Amino acid sequence: MEEKKKIIGLVAGRHNGNSEILVKEALMACEEAGMDCRLINLFDYEILPCTGCEGCTMQMGDVARGILPEYKGCVLKDKDDMDKIINAIQTSDGLVIGVPTYDLAPSALYLKYAHRALAYEVSFRLEIGHLKKDPNLVAGLIAVGGSRHDWQTMALEVLGASMFTQSIQVVDQMMAVGNGRPGNVLLHDDQIAKAREIGQHVAQAVNTPVGERTWLGDPDAGVCPNCHSSLIFPGEVHWDGRQYPFECAVCGCGGDLIIDENKKPKFIIDPETGRDCDRNVNEARAYHLQEILHARIEYMQKQDSVKDKYQMYKDKKFPAI
Repeated sequence: MEEKKKIIGLVAGRHNGNSEILVKEALMACEEAGMDCRLINLFDYEILPCTGCEGCTMQMGDVARGILPEYKGCVLKDKDDMDKIINAIQTSDGLVIGVPTYDLAPSALYLKYAHRALAYEVSFRLEIGHLKKDPNLVAGLIAVGGSRHDWQTMALEVLGASMFTQSIQVVDQMMAVGNGRPGNVLLHDDQIAKAREIGQHVAQAVNTPVGERTWLGDPDAGVCPNCHSSLIFPGEVHWDGRQYPFECAVCGCGGDLIIDENKKPKFIIDPETGRDCDRNVNEARAYHLQEILHARIEYMQKQDSVKDKYQMYKDKKFPAI
C-alpha cells in the first residue's frame, strides 16, 4: 500500500483563532484528498530567538571553502524544539501556513521561527553536501488580520520571503481581512471557501511531478508575475555589479515597471537576465552564500584598520533602565 503524502499545517496564532480555523479548513480539504495531515501551532513549542551569532553561515562558508569537514547546524538546536519542527517539515510533502498580521507584517512568533530557519537553508546545505536531496515542498499561505489590505501590506510578502529558506514553492495564498476577534472568520463564507481551495491546491501540487508544479492561485494576484508579490522597488547596484531598473522585493527578479492598458501597474521581468537572482531557484540562493563570504573576507582583510574605533564602541557604556 502506497504511503500517504504528508501535509503539515503551521500556525502562529492563538488556539481556535482565525488563523487556526482557516488552516484546519485547508487541512480538511487535504485530508479528503487522501493526505496524512498534522498541525503544528508554534505556541505549543519552545523556540529561542536567533542570537545573530552567525554560527550557521560561518560554518557553511568554512565548509564551502574546505576549512571545516562538516556542518553541525544551529548552536541552539539542542536547546529548544526548532530542530524537531524543521525536521518534521523537511520530511513532509506540503505545508499550509496561517499567521496573524501584527503591524503590517506576520506576528513576532512566526518571525522568530522564520529567522531560526535560516540555519537550515536548503540551498546552502545542498551546496555543501549537508543535505543530500531537495525536499521539494509546496505551500499555501494564509495571512489573517482585523483590517483590510492597507494594514496588512507586508503580511503575505514577508511570509513569501520566508519560504525561500526551505526551498518551498508557493502555489496559492490568501489574505483574510476584517477578522478582529477569534471566530470572526466564520462570518466570511468566501474566506472559508478560499482556505479550502488553498488546501485543494496544495494537495494537487503534491500529487504533481516536481518539474510540472506551478502557481494555482489567481493568475492576476499581486504585481510580480513570478511570486505574485505587490512590492516592487527601484533597483540598486548588487554586490557583483548587476543592476535592474526595478526589482521584486520578495523573489528578487529584475525588470521594468509599466502601467498597462487598464492603467494597472505591471512588472515585466527581463527575459534575458531578470530571473538570474530568482530566490525560488536553489542555485540563485546558493550564489548568495558567495556574497556573504565576499563580505566576510573583505572585513577580515581590513579589520585591523578599525581596531581602535571598534574598541572605543566596546568600551563605551550607557546605563540601562
